[in-house]
Amino acid sequence: MGMMTIRSIPDEVHNALKARAKQHHRSAEAEVRAILEEVIRPETRLKMGDALADLGRKVELTNEDIAVLEQERKKTPAEPMSFE
Repeated sequence: MGMMTIRSIPDEVHNALKARAKQHHRSAEAEVRAILEEVIRPETRLKMGDALADLGRKVELTNEDIAVLEQERKKTPAEPMSFE
């Protein structure tokens, strides 16, 4: 896991962080991790699998449709792109 050091936190922010951590019964460091996790990966984020499943339902895609697509799909790997 990565490590991070944060310097020059204003006293009022540091004190508020410690108070919030105490309310949640965890250390200030654990509180910072929880805050970062909540901001970076919120529960309401769009999840790709859910979005694809919703799209499949909207267009009424069936298991039979998927089977046909799998049969028609090329089995050879794609050629890599050339940027020259």
